[in-house]
Amino acid sequence: MNNTPKGPGLLRRYVPILSWGAAYSRQTFASDLVAALIVTIMLIPQALAYSLLVGLPPQYGLYASMAPLVLYAVFGTSRALAVGPVAMASLMTATAASQIAAAGTPEFVGAAIALAMISGLLLLVMGILRLGFLANFLSHPVISGFITAAAIQIAAGQLGPLLGIRTEGEELMHILVSLGRNLAQLNPWTAALGVIAIVFLLWARQGLRPLLLRMGLGERMGDILAKMGPAMIIVAATAAVAGLGLDEKGVKVLGAVPQGLPEIGLPPIEMGLWTKLLVPSFLICIVGYVESISVALTLAAKRRQRVDPDQELIALGMANLGAAVSSGFPVTGALSRSSVNFDAGAQTPAAGAFTAVGVAIATLFLTPWLFFLPKAVLGAIIIVAVLSLVDVGAIRRTWSYSRADFAAMAGTIGVTWVAGIEAGLLVGVGLSIFLHLYSTSRPHVAVVGQIPGTAHFRNVTRHQVVTSPEILSLRVDASLYFPNARFIEELINDAVAANPAVRHVILECPGVNTIDASALESLEAVNRRLKDGGVMLHLSEVKGPVMDRLKRSHFLQELTGKVHLTQFDAVASIQPELASATLKDRNSSSIWATGPSM
Repeated sequence: MNNTPKGPGLLRRYVPILSWGAAYSRQTFASDLVAALIVTIMLIPQALAYSLLVGLPPQYGLYASMAPLVLYAVFGTSRALAVGPVAMASLMTATAASQIAAAGTPEFVGAAIALAMISGLLLLVMGILRLGFLANFLSHPVISGFITAAAIQIAAGQLGPLLGIRTEGEELMHILVSLGRNLAQLNPWTAALGVIAIVFLLWARQGLRPLLLRMGLGERMGDILAKMGPAMIIVAATAAVAGLGLDEKGVKVLGAVPQGLPEIGLPPIEMGLWTKLLVPSFLICIVGYVESISVALTLAAKRRQRVDPDQELIALGMANLGAAVSSGFPVTGALSRSSVNFDAGAQTPAAGAFTAVGVAIATLFLTPWLFFLPKAVLGAIIIVAVLSLVDVGAIRRTWSYSRADFAAMAGTIGVTWVAGIEAGLLVGVGLSIFLHLYSTSRPHVAVVGQIPGTAHFRNVTRHQVVTSPEILSLRVDASLYFPNARFIEELINDAVAANPAVRHVILECPGVNTIDASALESLEAVNRRLKDGGVMLHLSEVKGPVMDRLKRSHFLQELTGKVHLTQFDAVASIQPELASATLKDRNSSSIWATGPSM
């Protein structure tokens, strides 16, 4: 039965605003408006900071915070996701665009905007083709390691502006070396502003709200003002620089920020440029999507709301296309702003559209007030924002749980710091795939026996079980495919060679979800060799889809034994007396040897 929606239903699926917009109320409007006000105050300084992180003039961060938010409100399915510039995408944009031209040049600006266009098109195509599963190739340890490594690298890159020191390079090692080499350039006024800003922002996260409550403010107002820490430090620092003339003492300021809305137009469309930016764009959109959908699903679960992952691809694609045609750089969902948006009471994606209006108003009327904003404070805002993404605990937990996953995580971190973020991410993905193939090439196979008093079969090394010297029962705990086909074949041959009394081999297959062509050939070879040695091959507990595929081959006709519904049926068909006697022996219960096998 085809459940694909048609007509109006199809339109609502791809344009979700038609669904939630029909029930939009005055109360919802008020909630969205309050949330938008808080997020706008938070977004403006972050947009300026992330624009400088990319290497673009500050107004481009504001440009990336208008059209994308409106388009996501139309096409997005998350009620609380706040889309816009984020640290990871900004760093990846800076890295990719720097391969095209030097920061600040028209070619660099064009490359950054083109990245948004290419990323948007890739996301849009992935959404239409429902290819969200591609993000699954980024395992959690790799993503966690990448985010931690990139966050530390971003923070290190902001130490220069924070201290008034010029740094060079993009990789962590180069940044730290240049920082140490140029330490004599440290500007005490800049360093003082930067350190004060960091201390205040860190304190504001935990201490500002309790202070406001002790001053007599209500819970609601205390929550709202506590989110405005970045705006407060910007106002104070800008006033201090202007009032004390600190710009004349070496403190670098933002300078003139153009007023007005962005011009609408297309980025450079050149085949050579787009070819160079294709791989970075793909990495940006994949990382951005993983970050965004994780946040969206987490917040939706708290309100028992639904998020459509494939539609989110389309929504983020449209948001990035909106950024590209309005002089913005790549955007995605932001963890910190989305959490604030959620806590502030946003009920629908309209809150994002209202935020875009607030940013537009600021771009039109407030930019002259930003002239004396010290870049050190923007650096402090970035450092505090990204350090919250560093998850040392995840590294420790991964080491304790899985050495293979830790190897992928450590490789991602190390290569990111030494060779750059793109190389780190690609190495992490490559390591994850390699380690997965290696582990699945040697799957767990257990020799099983019957537990007395039951029809259950368990690992002979973990339970007290009953076995027969004439029957070799092997439980395969993985699907059979080309990396492990030869391993299974050799394992069966070796096991039979080591047990001359064996006359029957039973493969118990509850964990086998597929048998590919290579594995089928190996099973056929095993069947022939066992037949030549006077041993019969049986299968048990074969899943329906696997059985359907086997029926399309000649294997079942050539199988020397039978296919049984259960392992007990298989053993009972060969040695019914032993199976029945063991089943009736209820005086001997199952005793764990070293722990459960399943």
